[in-house]
Amino acid sequence: MPWKKISLRTRIYLMLTSLVLVTVAGGLVMVWYTYRIEQLTTALIGRHFLAFEAASNLAFDLATQKGFVSYYFIDGNEAWLEDLARHRRTFQDQMEKARLLADTKEERLIMADIESQYIRYVSSMDRVIDYYKSGKRDLGRQLHETLRPLFFKILDLCSEFKSFQKKGIQRARTKAYREAARLRFLAAGAVVLVIVLGALLLFLLIHHILEPVRRLASETAGREGLSPRDEVSALSHGVHGLKEQYDRAAMELERSKEQLLQAEKLALVARLGAGTAHSIRNPLTSVKMRLFSLSRTLDLNADQQEDFDVISQEIGHIDNIVQNFLEFARPPRLKLQPVSLSDVVDQAALLMGHRLESCHAQLVIIRQESLPEVHADPEQLKEALVNILNNACEATEPEGRIEIKEQLEMEQEGRAVAVIRISDTGSGIPDEIKDKIFEPFFTTKEEGSGLGLSIVARIIEQHGGTIEAESREGKGACFVIKLPVGRTEGA
Repeated sequence: MPWKKISLRTRIYLMLTSLVLVTVAGGLVMVWYTYRIEQLTTALIGRHFLAFEAASNLAFDLATQKGFVSYYFIDGNEAWLEDLARHRRTFQDQMEKARLLADTKEERLIMADIESQYIRYVSSMDRVIDYYKSGKRDLGRQLHETLRPLFFKILDLCSEFKSFQKKGIQRARTKAYREAARLRFLAAGAVVLVIVLGALLLFLLIHHILEPVRRLASETAGREGLSPRDEVSALSHGVHGLKEQYDRAAMELERSKEQLLQAEKLALVARLGAGTAHSIRNPLTSVKMRLFSLSRTLDLNADQQEDFDVISQEIGHIDNIVQNFLEFARPPRLKLQPVSLSDVVDQAALLMGHRLESCHAQLVIIRQESLPEVHADPEQLKEALVNILNNACEATEPEGRIEIKEQLEMEQEGRAVAVIRISDTGSGIPDEIKDKIFEPFFTTKEEGSGLGLSIVARIIEQHGGTIEAESREGKGACFVIKLPVGRTEGA
């Protein structure tokens, strides 16, 4: 046989070379597929997503324009017309953006129809406003009633345009699934090939190396005082090294698979965020506008004004959270400014007041002096602190204690860092999940999304800081946040 004519050393070299080539080929396939998934993800959140977002903004701006006209009819304030003009310009910008993103004949026809219908709508709406300005309110009201079908027709066209983009996103997703199935097939083939080559190599080692070495060791043990186990153990260690190399390759394949699954999850979150933002922003905008209108007409005392301001601020905070969820798959856009971390801690504690009362927990802030200013986004940091405090409330038993301790420390490099330690007296974090709590979509709650702590970690990292979880099961948990003092580089 030709195989038997090949020397043992050459056969072993061939086997080892084949194993290395298969491993390298598997790695190259992983690298290639990573770039492939990146391209698919870019297409997914690229043109179709931008076009979808532009269509959503068109519907939003159109509804906002109608609202401003209604407000003007109610109180006759010219400021509403200025806001109307601004949103008309925004509508034109979004329409131009959507027109550039339309790459099919059907999409271009829809955009042309939207543009023509919107021109009619704006022209008629201007006539309505002119009637109201000249005192002909009945004529203006009658003309205004006739514009409703045109308004809803434009909204329907925007929805139709969005449906095209949804189909495009679905096609990209289907293509990604096909690519993943192909990779799994290649990975399975590579694993089988590695197993076969490993079995052949083991056969060679046993029948052509181990057995001769064992016989040789047995024959020389009595003459030279050598234990036969010494030679076999040395060769066994060599085989064990090959097994470890195979295990590492399998671990790399599994890690790459997890990364691909993570990319698919992020793509789904991007779609969910767009739909959520579209569904929530319209009522939020209506609430904000009505609050703004009320603020100009109501005569409030000091306590009522404070409550009114808190409501307005928290509605804005909800709007920021919706925006963060929409942009979860992308780096957050920080609004950096000099801010005292102590002030942010106090604001977070104030927001958590009712939540702490409901869980019957005591919040204690330990502070020798206020922390120095950092260059950061106060809303983002406040969101991170509130998220951690809310988790502490859920973990703490009634009459438990939650502690926030502020310190200023110096690192080995001589850089000053502000340290915030948030600890509770809850049950702590089990050791087996401590390394996973900051991963996206990991949660132990039945109704949790698994995004809370991952968003917290991303916010802290974007500020150039670090966050760590210290816990002993049954002894409570402690989250340690460290932020550099002064301007955050790269934030």
